[in-house]
Amino acid sequence: MFSRFFIERPIFASVLSIIIVIAGAVAFRSLPISQYPDIVPPTVTVSANYPGATAKILSDTVAQPIEEQVNGVEGMLYMSSTCSNSGQYQLNITFATGTDLDMAAVRVHNRVASAEPLLPEDVKRLGVTTLKQSPTFILIACLTSSDPRMDELFLSNYATLNLKTEIARLEGVGNVIVWGAGRYSMRVWLDPDKLKVRGLTTNDVVLAIQEQNVQVAAGQIGQPPAAENSSFQYVINTPGRLADVREFEDIVIKTDATRLTRLKDVARIELGAETYDMT
Repeated sequence: MFSRFFIERPIFASVLSIIIVIAGAVAFRSLPISQYPDIVPPTVTVSANYPGATAKILSDTVAQPIEEQVNGVEGMLYMSSTCSNSGQYQLNITFATGTDLDMAAVRVHNRVASAEPLLPEDVKRLGVTTLKQSPTFILIACLTSSDPRMDELFLSNYATLNLKTEIARLEGVGNVIVWGAGRYSMRVWLDPDKLKVRGLTTNDVVLAIQEQNVQVAAGQIGQPPAAENSSFQYVINTPGRLADVREFEDIVIKTDATRLTRLKDVARIELGAETYDMT
């Protein structure tokens, strides 16, 4: 009966429809907009790297101290971790839906900081990172080249230098991981027989490289307080970190009364990949 009233009066129904449309358009800007609710639990990821360690060693020396401290952090639902034979450790902590992710990351970071004194020196030197990110991948992209000079090492290094930071700045991106050969790195391949003949150990080589491959702040000449007759002030620039194979080859490992033992005498040095764990 009610619909029949408008069917028999089409002009009235049309005018009424136009008025409703205009009223809706006017009120559209002031109407509240409800966004999608948070349905995915927030996640905080803790990652560390222990070069040369197996999954068992990584679990005992890195995973156990960190997880003992992180376990029971406020708002946590559960956590899961992975230890690989390449020395990579990752811990994913899942929080209850609606938890402030910024505060969750701060709480996890504080718990990880309390566990850092118990970690191996190599892990502390490389750093333990805490990020508020989901372990789920959004996109996987692959770089290729038809130029034979641009091998996987070149492409991995190119992605690290030119693409990683650009993509990480995009809204909604939690982290960018570059798989493959990684960055360029100076590789030192030691000859154990030559080390034995010269009475050297691998620690001697490592210490020599660390001592001579440093950036030194040499200071200034003529900096106040200086002599009264000093008219100029000079900044001293010294050679910084070593850059090529030849400079690494000339690192002095041992000195005695008759000769110098350099790194090239006991090792082969080349510019290679940071890691060969993945291809």
